[in-house]
This record gives sequence, structure tokens and C-alpha cells, in this order.
Amino acid sequence: MISLIRQLVLTGVLLVVSIQALVAQGLPRTRPEEVGMSAHRLERLTDVLQGYVDEGELAGAVALVARHGKVVYLNGVGFSDREAGTAMAENSIFRIASQTKAPISVGVLMLQEEGRLLISDPVGKYLPEFMQTTVAEPDGNGGYKVVDAVRPITIRDLLTHTAGISYGGGPARDRWEAAGVTGWYFAGWDEPVGATVTRLAALPFDAQPGTQFVYGYNTDILGALIERISGMPLDVFMRERILEPLGMNDTHFYLPREKAPRLAAVYSAADTGIVRAPDAGQETDFDFLGAPVGQGAYVNGPRASFSGGAGFLSTASDYSRFLQMMLNGGELDGARILTRKTVELMTADHLGGIPFTFGAGQGFGLGFFVVTDPAATGLPSSVGEYGWFGAYHSAYWVDPTENLVVVYLTQLMPAGNIDDQGKMRALVYQAILD
Repeated sequence: MISLIRQLVLTGVLLVVSIQALVAQGLPRTRPEEVGMSAHRLERLTDVLQGYVDEGELAGAVALVARHGKVVYLNGVGFSDREAGTAMAENSIFRIASQTKAPISVGVLMLQEEGRLLISDPVGKYLPEFMQTTVAEPDGNGGYKVVDAVRPITIRDLLTHTAGISYGGGPARDRWEAAGVTGWYFAGWDEPVGATVTRLAALPFDAQPGTQFVYGYNTDILGALIERISGMPLDVFMRERILEPLGMNDTHFYLPREKAPRLAAVYSAADTGIVRAPDAGQETDFDFLGAPVGQGAYVNGPRASFSGGAGFLSTASDYSRFLQMMLNGGELDGARILTRKTVELMTADHLGGIPFTFGAGQGFGLGFFVVTDPAATGLPSSVGEYGWFGAYHSAYWVDPTENLVVVYLTQLMPAGNIDDQGKMRALVYQAILD
């Protein structure tokens, strides 16, 4: 009897391991025609992306298209390391930078669903240093004056980037530089993000709360907020509450060393084509807006600071699982992350007439751009579509009307004038047949 029980337990363990292995493989795949798309037309996407590689505008990229919950296109073109001759693989790992913002925003809304906060709360209720903040107002003579904020910053201000907080490039840039808080990259810092955010709170911000869309450290502050409310380091919270339940086993703030060979190299647009960014293996290999582009701190750094605004590394398959959860109304493969009503709240336009400076025909929700006028975008899209981008030229979007998830990952910073993202959008929609 004991032997039988042991055998049953072992069988159960093996079954769980097998299920986890299947989950880690990503969303299920199917023929495009099974979900109303054309395999022949999707091949145009391969041809165009390969053309950018052949012309020396891209080293490589991975694109994923899923419809009705099934992957119909997943392909790597070019090289993850052109100089080494390493081909781009479907499971290559990328620095996804600001694509980190959406999962962190989901973490905040999970805490609201648990009754541990309201997004209308002042941030200072949980991070007291934010209860009274200041704003740098230009004085008309090339300088600025520091005034008190007219009201406390709320959690929703941070989620919508209307808190007036930039990446340190505003009128009081001198003070931000003196405080050592500039750029958007924290991975090389040997300082917990909570300590960085505390120093940031004392600096003059760029605009009064709720008056402008100002893109900046907002989601890094949300990461510190999650740590304070949950009592967990941000990496642990994200792993236990979102990444592991969704089977996102290749998404990390810092890369396990055994996965380092899968990390794609970063390239930069230049007059003669693209050039590989230096990769000396130091903590800061190359600096563009404060961001190392080699392996550097992602592999060998202090692993002390978790950037909620720009810290994740991931794969196309992993990130598609997060987006499919959102498209499904907060659930994937039995893992309930959010409720449908919270997803609806996150993907509605919250700007209320505040101009959105990143794209025509769009507003902004709680972590995503939101399409409000497809005609104004000039490219195929749908009302209610949502998505965002990453500094290394990655992009994603979800189209609920078409039941569509798209992930595009590459490592190009600065990207120059390449028009691949627009072409990608046009080519995905031209492949829809139904």
C-alpha cells in the first residue's frame, strides 16, 4: 500500500512538472487559417523583417502574433549576435525596458483588488516622503523657481504618468543630477529602489499633479509602493504573484548566468548602418540615457535595485502570456491575476483631456496607451486597442476587437529612422481574412 501511495505521489509530481514544462513553452500554436488569418500573407512579415537585416538596419528581431489565444506566427530573423554569427532564436532574451511598466501596474491593481490600497489614495499614505512634493516652474529667464505642489500625488497619477515626474530632464535638471537620479536604468545601482525613490521624492518635479502627461520614474515609484505595502522585495512579489502563475519562466530583473548566452546584443543606428554597442562586461558598458547595453549589470551587477519602470528581461513567448492574460480579462490557464472589471479599468483612457504626447489618436490608461481614434493613428488599429514600447525598440499591442496579441522584440538603441514598427503593424492586419 505504501509503495502504491509513493508511486501515485511520484506520478503526480511528474504530471505537475510536465504541465509546468508545457506552460513554459508559451501559448499553444495553430495554423493561421484556423483563426482567420493567412499563412501566406504572414510570410510577408518574414520577408520585410529579413529585408531590414539584409540592408543592415537591424541585426535581428523576434516577432509573435497570436489570435484567439493561439500563436499563428513566431519567428526570429537575423542574429542575436551578428559579430559572433549567433542566429536569432525564438527564445532569445531581450531587455524590454519600459515593457516592465505594464506588469508592475498590474501588481498595483492586484493590491487594490485585495483591499490594500485605492488608486485614488495619495502616494504619501504609504510612502510619507511623497505627501508634500514640490514643482520647478520656469521663471521666464532660463531659470526656475520651486513651489509647493497644489495637491498630493495619487497612485493613479503615477499609473497614468500625470504626476509631473520625468526622468530628470526638466527645469530642475541640475538638482536631479546633483542628487544622482538621472536616466532610467537602476540595474547597476547598489541601492534598493526604495532608497532611490526616497531621494527622488525630495527633488522638484516638472509639473503640478494631474495637469500634464510627463513620462518618467512613475512606475519605479510604484515598484517601491508595492514593496512597502506587500512587505516583499519587488522581484519576489512579481515572481510569486504574476510571473510564476503565468508560466513566465524566462522573465527576470537579473538574468540567471546560465541564460546569459541567450541575451541578444544591442546595436545602435549610425550613418553607415547599425553598429554594435560596446560589451566589455562591465557594470556600465555603454551609456545612452543612463542605460548599459551589454550584458553588464543584467548578469554581473549587484542585483540590488529592481526597476519597476524598466528592469525586466523577457522573451516574446513569455510576454505574450502576460498579454493574453489581459486579453482574457485577467486569467490564463486557470491562473486568475485580475478580474475582468479591473482589466477594463486599466485599458480605458484616463487622461480626461490632458494631451497625450506619444501618438495621435491615443490616450493613456493605467499602464498602457489606448487607441481612441484609429483614423488619427494613420495605421490599422481598433478603438480600445492598448500597448506600449521599450527603449531598446521593442513594442507590443493587444487588440480586443480582433482578439489579437502582437509582440515585437529587438535591441536597437538609438533606433534612428527605421520604420519597422509601422510596417509590422500594417503587415499583421493585412493577414487577417475574416
